[in-house]
Amino acid sequence: MHERRILLETKVTHRTQLSILAVGLLSFIGILIETSMNVTFPTLIQELHVSLATIQWVTTGYLLLVTIVMGTTAYLLKRFDSRTLFRFAIGCCLVGTVLCSLAPNFTILIIGRLCQAISTGLSTPLMFNIILTTVPKFQLGVYTGLAAMVVSFAPALGPTYGGILNHALSWRWIFWIALPIIVIVAFLGNSTIHTKASHQQGAFDFFGLGLVAMIFASLVWTFNEAGTHGFMSVAFWGWFIVFVILMGFQAWHMGHGRRELLDWSILKTPIIRLRLITYFLLQFTNIGISFVIPIYAENVLGANSMAAGLILFPGALLGAITAPLAGRLYDKRGGILPIMISNVFLLVGTLLFATLTKHLSLGLIAVFFMVVRLGFNFGFGNLMSDASKHVEFRQKADQNSLFNMLQQYAGSLGTGVLSAVISAHELTISSTAHATAQGSHVDFIILVGLAVIAFAAALVANRYILKERAEK
Repeated sequence: MHERRILLETKVTHRTQLSILAVGLLSFIGILIETSMNVTFPTLIQELHVSLATIQWVTTGYLLLVTIVMGTTAYLLKRFDSRTLFRFAIGCCLVGTVLCSLAPNFTILIIGRLCQAISTGLSTPLMFNIILTTVPKFQLGVYTGLAAMVVSFAPALGPTYGGILNHALSWRWIFWIALPIIVIVAFLGNSTIHTKASHQQGAFDFFGLGLVAMIFASLVWTFNEAGTHGFMSVAFWGWFIVFVILMGFQAWHMGHGRRELLDWSILKTPIIRLRLITYFLLQFTNIGISFVIPIYAENVLGANSMAAGLILFPGALLGAITAPLAGRLYDKRGGILPIMISNVFLLVGTLLFATLTKHLSLGLIAVFFMVVRLGFNFGFGNLMSDASKHVEFRQKADQNSLFNMLQQYAGSLGTGVLSAVISAHELTISSTAHATAQGSHVDFIILVGLAVIAFAAALVANRYILKERAEK
């Protein structure tokens, strides 16, 4: 512990920078492949003979398992050295990528995706953990901004990457091209990652993990049933009741359980709760809209998979440039300014999509998505940085695990909810183009509502921060 505190007060070494790069690249590959699959859905539906409600589990199931794995990282980061976790993650990534590249059917494909999910579930919190425990506070914004760039650039670049390969070659090349990069990352990480665990003793909360997994899965499945049978179906409301009951068990377990999955007490701090709400909604929008746009472009505008992916590239590039700059702004001015800029852009971007849905073209989608990406990248990394200032050093692994777990679940839920809305419209509208157009419009309205909630949470958090400054 003392050694880690010393590291926080010194400059970042080249070895540490390379270790962050290695884990960051592993996360980047996992997230890139995740979102590159979205534009291949029409192709996969035809080749594997499954429906949209089934094929969306390639993304939703992946994100769900990533979320569950991230729920274990508060414990794992305290018990196992970073290099050990990295080696396991890279092994899972290699196995999963090979399985997906050779998959003859949907079953093998989903098994491969789940192996990759374990890898990303470990690597993303590991990246943030190295940053939060080794980077000096005066550089924290820049480095979390770079990490946010990895997490946010990959989802937007994925459809472009997947669209080009699916159109020009085959969706399998999404995985084949990643293989040599994974091997290089394995050697880089194995030689540079050196962060040690605190090796704290304590029993793992298997019941708590199982309960969290059932809660997450039940809510995603609830919306899957809505997409399959409609929002007024018995199946949808039945699973929603199951979700509510499980939430009740979770509330009881948090208060009475003797083992801890993570230190839930950090949520007693109002700023942590508020920053987490905004963080969750940013990622819900980021992954959700990256799922809806390619489907809209292909089904409504008649674009091919390559064009559907390319329209997201300008936003991806702009976001990549913005993230570290937003982090630098955070280091100089604090969290209020960049996070408010984030929320303004997010609200404006979603409003543009919602109000002009009927008039969307490929060009307008590209421009509007750039606005949304500015909103996402101005806030995403800075929200985690700002929250980290309000937890003790021993709780940083818990905060890291909680934020990463929920941001991944936000992506899973975003994909599940927004795809369910489109699928539900397909149940009552015979024309695929018309159903996608109507469903996408409802999706954009939902995202506007969530942007308003995120904006309100940021405003309330600002009041707490200004009050703290006045008291000092």
